[in-house]
Amino acid sequence: MDYFLGLDCSTQSLTGILIDFNQKKSLYTYVINFDKELPQYNTQNGVYISDGGKTVHSNPLMWIEALDMLLNKFVLANIPLEQIKAISGSGQQHGTVYLNKSFASILKKLDPDKTLVDQLTNVFTRNTNPVWMDSSTNKECEEIRNELGGMESTIKITGSDAFERFSGPQIRKFFKQNYDDYLKTSVIHLVSSFLSSLLLGKNSPIDHSDGAGMNLMNIATKQWDQKALDATAPDLMLKLPALTSSYDVIGKISPYFVERYNFSPDTILIPWSGDNPNSLIGIGLTKKGRAAISLGTSDTYFTYLERLNLDLSGEGHIFGAPTGEYMGLLCYKNGSLAREKIKNRFDLTWNKFSQILKNTPPGNYGKIMLPYFFPEVVPLVLIPEVYRFGFSEDDLEGNVRAVIEAQFLSMRLHSEWIREEPEEIYATGGASTNKEIVQIAADIFNTNIRQFEVTDSAALGAALRSSKSYYDSTNKNIDWTELVNQYLEMQKSIVIKPNKNYTELYNHMLNLYKKCETFVLKNGENPEPYRKRFIKKYFEK
Repeated sequence: MDYFLGLDCSTQSLTGILIDFNQKKSLYTYVINFDKELPQYNTQNGVYISDGGKTVHSNPLMWIEALDMLLNKFVLANIPLEQIKAISGSGQQHGTVYLNKSFASILKKLDPDKTLVDQLTNVFTRNTNPVWMDSSTNKECEEIRNELGGMESTIKITGSDAFERFSGPQIRKFFKQNYDDYLKTSVIHLVSSFLSSLLLGKNSPIDHSDGAGMNLMNIATKQWDQKALDATAPDLMLKLPALTSSYDVIGKISPYFVERYNFSPDTILIPWSGDNPNSLIGIGLTKKGRAAISLGTSDTYFTYLERLNLDLSGEGHIFGAPTGEYMGLLCYKNGSLAREKIKNRFDLTWNKFSQILKNTPPGNYGKIMLPYFFPEVVPLVLIPEVYRFGFSEDDLEGNVRAVIEAQFLSMRLHSEWIREEPEEIYATGGASTNKEIVQIAADIFNTNIRQFEVTDSAALGAALRSSKSYYDSTNKNIDWTELVNQYLEMQKSIVIKPNKNYTELYNHMLNLYKKCETFVLKNGENPEPYRKRFIKKYFEK
């Protein structure tokens, strides 16, 4: 049996997917929800939020305990872990983990009769770690940006402007505010490389795809950039793991997992990567013309790129693709959390929420929302505030449709830098199962959107990556597109087609949305006259 395991440590949960590549199907999926199954950590949606929403951390011990819990679930379900050929994983991007010099030595001598948490409690120089939702490093971003010669220069070096959630600014803040603890830090891992290290039994390298989300790696050479390191913190090179290709074999599984969970000692390990690069594979974006929308805690719009293409406006990101090329990405912090704010505000079920979307007209009678319930990165909004044009916060139907239309209008508007019209968009993430939400996305983008049965695209992508590297290691080379197509063609999917009757309306609404955004964020002209013309054209008949 050719079994492969993919793991995904997201903001709110740890997911494991076991696939049988020969049968092209998922055999087993299990999810550990941090809030529900590990309540002793007292997280809310997997994180700790403070400082008015700017500071957002999580607990690495929680992730460790979740890994033990997940593997125990596999054992209790009689999953044949000894037949797994290879493992890879996914970690929420940008999050950093700070470890002292005891970490490496303890990993080498883990006792299989004890849990990971019991043995790793004292390896951290920081009890909680910043994750992608953190926006408390505005000053550090400015300092790094200035040292690198400004925004455009920063983008050309690292692939992205300096962003508050990125690892470099977070490391700089730690160095400035906790200098003694920084000196005690032996290694700084990403979430992905930290969890990969547990399975490997030693410090794992960081793959190029996830390394690109740090403002520390040169996006062209795929090596640590000395200028970026010097702009961030002293002696940083000594504290960072090595970089490696996403498809390299980095070793075999640690004896701890062989003895405790009965993995085969021959199980090979592939470097973990970020959730976005893994989703690129999990949803099949391995050739030009394919784009995806991930609707999770955060929302992302991403696409495969054959060659390096930078967004010099500073909003988009370029990461490495696990295939060796590149991916373009936009990330929105106001994803499912914003949708849940509206749902909970009116005490709705998701079925009722969907029914409202179905019963309200495209264009929403000209009601526009800028849904910055939390600090946002696209566009940059550090102080959260929700702006409404033409309706109040008590308008039930107006708010429900407005938050969904706003999210996809913003995606369409801010993805124009990619300069590639997608031939088809793949949908993933929890909210992608909501047909009414995805229908609005199809109408706004005016393109087909394909919903897949498997929504855990990051974990699936990790499993597929491990299969690719395994076959490569046995000289059974499989093309990336052939590999993902073989698997995805066996999965159930639904194609949601755009309603062409709304193409003109949404083209005009896109301009209206842009005017509202420019008015609020850049002191642009008042959009009200344009909004009234929009209403007159489409709703006063």
